[in-house]
Amino acid sequence: MSLLECSGLAKTYPGGKRAVNGVSFYVDPGEIVGLLGPNGAGKTTTFRMSCGLIAPTEGRVMLNGKDVTRWPMYQRARNGMGYLPQDQSIFVKLSVEQNIQAVLEFLPITYRDRVNTINRLLGEFGLTSKRKQISSTLSGGERRRLEIARCLASNPKIILLDEPFTGIDPRTINDIQDIIAHLRTDGISILLTDHRERETLTITDRSYVVCDGQVLVSGDAATVLNDPTAQDRYFGKRFDATSIIEEKSHFKPRKAS
Repeated sequence: MSLLECSGLAKTYPGGKRAVNGVSFYVDPGEIVGLLGPNGAGKTTTFRMSCGLIAPTEGRVMLNGKDVTRWPMYQRARNGMGYLPQDQSIFVKLSVEQNIQAVLEFLPITYRDRVNTINRLLGEFGLTSKRKQISSTLSGGERRRLEIARCLASNPKIILLDEPFTGIDPRTINDIQDIIAHLRTDGISILLTDHRERETLTITDRSYVVCDGQVLVSGDAATVLNDPTAQDRYFGKRFDATSIIEEKSHFKPRKAS
């Protein structure tokens, strides 16, 4: 059974504009799946329907066998769905450890468990030395790591990442790729959407290309990149598919520092 399964998602806005028209996709346990597509193609709307930010006009969203189509985001979070928005989501006036603590205080766990979880997450994401630091003083990469650590505090089964590679430098992009790969190793599924095709396809097991509100092609990096229709309507004929496929074949995540 898929951990996340979206079937026949459609969205019609007031005035009759059909932004998404019957998109279906799934994410299996321990799998990294990407949503790609040009601007205005329905990719972002599809992603937001899957995480609960937008209600679909038609279709169904299943999370771990439960129909969550009409569930609000907080209810989905309680049932194993984590969400990391594109825009900064940390509490900038709180310290690093207080950001994680803020999530844990809503969970039915003991004080000792909260402390242990904070220490573990700070260590895993290389933030132990920053624990007392006010979050507004962190670098862009450190903020992104804190956001992911805070998302993990609630023990999600799947995390939906919105533009995780946006607004960060190349070195930090590599760090985030490594983190995402390690999350998969830990059994956490990932659904991500991003405009950076190379970085996305390098780490995904499968990807879906959405054009004109429908799935144009889906599959592994080679399948998606070599599809003539996808090349014509999205990647372009000069897109360097060969180097991405080669890079993916050699990708090995580094251990967290």
